Amino acid sequence: MKLSFRWYGLDDPVTLQNIRQIPTMESIVTAIYDVPVGEVWEMEKINDLKQVVEDSGLKFDVIESVPVHEDIKLGIGKRDEYIENYKTNIRNLGKAGIEVICYNFMPVFDWTRSELNKELEDGSTALVYYQDEVDKMDPLKGELSLPGWDSSYTKEDLEELFAEYKKVDKEKLWENLEYFLKEIIPVAEESGVKMAIHPDDPPWSIFGLPRIITTEENIDRFLKIVDSEYNGLTLCTGSLGSGSFNDIPAMVDKYAAMNRIHFMHIRNIKLTGERSFEETAHPSSYGSLDIVKIMEALYKNDFDGYIRPDHGRMIWDETGRPGYGLYDRALGSTYIAGIWETLEKTYNKE
Repeated sequence: MKLSFRWYGLDDPVTLQNIRQIPTMESIVTAIYDVPVGEVWEMEKINDLKQVVEDSGLKFDVIESVPVHEDIKLGIGKRDEYIENYKTNIRNLGKAGIEVICYNFMPVFDWTRSELNKELEDGSTALVYYQDEVDKMDPLKGELSLPGWDSSYTKEDLEELFAEYKKVDKEKLWENLEYFLKEIIPVAEESGVKMAIHPDDPPWSIFGLPRIITTEENIDRFLKIVDSEYNGLTLCTGSLGSGSFNDIPAMVDKYAAMNRIHFMHIRNIKLTGERSFEETAHPSSYGSLDIVKIMEALYKNDFDGYIRPDHGRMIWDETGRPGYGLYDRALGSTYIAGIWETLEKTYNKE
């Protein structure tokens, strides 16, 4: 297990020096944020970012993420041009020593919540998703401002995208994902870069848009499209776990045994109703997921990939990027590291 931490670049209020001081921390998970989606990441930019990270005493191993252009998901327009650019990005990142690229195939919206700063019982604030509140939202009215979507979209852009997605059902989205994977995975193999798809968050359709990386059945289907170690998973416990239909420890055990988990996002969530949940502190007792069982499944399968604490609450009067403050994620990191050390000493593997 290699412990890592998400960092949003030099503008991130959480500094590399902060992250370096977290016990057992090894790697930074980051990206290039000033290149438009679909364009090439030049080697100069990649190497500059690598230098900044490595100068801090941390490793530059994981990119989260290289976004997939909507034309690729829709199967229209400049799809092939954007796929060629994506291949170039894989090659360039491989040259820079990147081992894992996290990405997703969610139409328009990435992770979506109904509120960013819900006050919990202990006075901390957290990200939450309440389906009844989401049902009242209309992204086409131009009033939606949530994480997980590109705020550079104009109202007209969104209207055009939604019109295009009316032609794309789940099977068509599967078809477009297959086209994409069969193009990029051979390049990933040649470049020594493991591709790790992030599940849909939450794992059901929102705003009438299809989502397909949602369940064990669908993940099985995904992995069979290109049966290669380089076609793998970012297994996010909170994303998949927000669906009560997913057995997270069993899924971790299954896919770790197959050597198809390259990156783990560890966080806990508390299910509060049908398609509703609150993000919580990492320990098992605070939410609906058994984090110890999840970590044990990884350990018994000799998992040697990357793990990062995922979204944290805002605690101790911290302000900043919702879900991505320092303090609670640092607590999550030490919790993860503590479980792993206990497993090592309990099982005493050589």
